[in-house]
Amino acid sequence: MADDGLVTLTASEAAAEIARGAVSAENYARVCLARIEALDGEVRAFAHLDREHVLAQARALDERRTLGHPIGPLHGIPVAIKDIIDTADYPTELGSPLAAGRRPRHDATVVARLRAAGAVIVGKTVTTEFAYFHPGPTRNPHDHARTPGGSSSGSAAAVAAHMVPLALGTQTNGSVIRPAAFCGVFAVKPTHGLVSRAGVLQLSRKLDHVGAFARSLPDLALILDVLAGYDPADPDTRPFASADFRAVQSASLPATPHFAFVPTPVWNKAEAETKAAFEELVTALGSAVALVELSPPFAEAWETQRTIMATEMAHNLAPFVARGEPSEVMAKLLSEGKRTSAVQYLDALDKAARYTASLVEIFDQYDAIITPAAPGVAPEGLSATGDPAFCTLWTLTGLPALSLPLLAGESGLPIGVQLVGGPGRDARLLRTASALIQMLAPPKKRVHRPRAGA
Repeated sequence: MADDGLVTLTASEAAAEIARGAVSAENYARVCLARIEALDGEVRAFAHLDREHVLAQARALDERRTLGHPIGPLHGIPVAIKDIIDTADYPTELGSPLAAGRRPRHDATVVARLRAAGAVIVGKTVTTEFAYFHPGPTRNPHDHARTPGGSSSGSAAAVAAHMVPLALGTQTNGSVIRPAAFCGVFAVKPTHGLVSRAGVLQLSRKLDHVGAFARSLPDLALILDVLAGYDPADPDTRPFASADFRAVQSASLPATPHFAFVPTPVWNKAEAETKAAFEELVTALGSAVALVELSPPFAEAWETQRTIMATEMAHNLAPFVARGEPSEVMAKLLSEGKRTSAVQYLDALDKAARYTASLVEIFDQYDAIITPAAPGVAPEGLSATGDPAFCTLWTLTGLPALSLPLLAGESGLPIGVQLVGGPGRDARLLRTASALIQMLAPPKKRVHRPRAGA
């Protein structure tokens, strides 16, 4: 296969080519590195990259295969890592000068699992300051004058620009789903506790999730098969067997799925073209979708999420901010968290549990919730990362969510469709997403062939 064709492969396709010997891990790594070198001067997705280290990893994997050793499901696949996730071979500087020069001694659990599966760790991607709102230098690959979203900005941009087929991100509010929507790629924010966060900068135990970016649904299933599972170093993971994500994602649904279109109390934040696009989507789905309005108490969910986030971040980031001044936007949040009383914080945790219990009832009737991933296309300008409002509720309640690049604005820029599933039903959510894509695909044209002898 020509080198220029390799960068268009999904991770699943590339893994199959490497496994059968059609492509070496080293050659694939070289192609991805060439792509990074050609584009990253403008996109600026990477914070740390060591070309020779990448090639050394790939050559070691090729040697392992040549010697007949078993290979993992991600053998030779380059993966980029958000710069709040610890790596023993790269700095992890958390998007802040207050953490400059930080060199972890150990990999985060998710990085260790990627290596064990044969992945090539390409480098560290740009994040916003401590994964909050103050933006880094990354630009949207579709339009360099627009934000890629945050805080997993570099990871989303790297996958969208075909620099790497897979990347890790994290979400405490909207930091995986929103940048995926702005950059037009697939992404998953798994059920809270499905993927270990050991070795990841802790902002909020209640809200933090590790997620992933890819260019196809099978790729999300592939990386979840590697990442999901119990880790005694993360007290929110559980000692239960994980689903076979690839097998479930590729299986056919026994019946047509039913969707709940949930505009949420922040529907007024959706831009006009987003509202129009979702009206068309609902019309296209016909009887397979129904409008579901949330009860009035849900209007307070956004304030509830902020209370938890501000309080826990004020506590967890205290050692870093003691070293110097954070950005103005960060300082404001941390000051707010310090003023929160214990009663207010505990009340917010109680409300979050009630919201989750109420939402679970929706999945007794519907396979998934459909809602926007962001208010609209990526906003112009690089001084902000966009509004996470359409992600907040699903992060607060820990439900699994996907961003699907199914719609576009008048400019041609992507508009993300967010699909939300029941707790622990991540594999089923992937399967439902596959069915949704098939339902929305244009019908294949029949080819009329003349009868023999006609």
